[in-house]
Amino acid sequence: MKLSLALLSTAALVTAAPALAAAAPTDPQIAHIAYTAGVIDIAAAKQALAKSRNKAVRSFAQEMVRDHQAVNVKALALVKKLHVTPQDNPTSQSLTKGAAAERAKLAKLSGAAFDREYANNEVAYHKTVNGALESTLIPSAKNGELKSLLQTGLTLFREHQAHAEQVAKGLK
Repeated sequence: MKLSLALLSTAALVTAAPALAAAAPTDPQIAHIAYTAGVIDIAAAKQALAKSRNKAVRSFAQEMVRDHQAVNVKALALVKKLHVTPQDNPTSQSLTKGAAAERAKLAKLSGAAFDREYANNEVAYHKTVNGALESTLIPSAKNGELKSLLQTGLTLFREHQAHAEQVAKGLK
């Protein structure tokens, strides 16, 4: 049960990976996917801040809000500079749908059960997004500035994954 809840919000990206590999996403699609992934993590973190009383979970959630908002601000500035309109796509839509379902499930939990599921989901989510960045999004990006922003994001999100793993380990 824990594993299935933790993986629900990442299932969309994993499922979409073969489709992304078959037809490489365009820069406008990549921009939308990356921005959507950040928005999803911000929403999850805000839910954690509203529900959790655990100091480690709250600190991690605050970091997610701060860092993902900062990256999304940079992404929006870049697409404006490049005169690119992020393009909605099936991957972004699946991510959004899966994340909404995960937030609904987490909304039913409280206390330590919420904290564990949130932390486990953050580990799984960051692993999946980092994998997609490495294997599909960064290699498919044509614009050098977009590619650079994605690479910077990947470095930061690897740190998030390690932090999420630490938090999850401390909640067992």
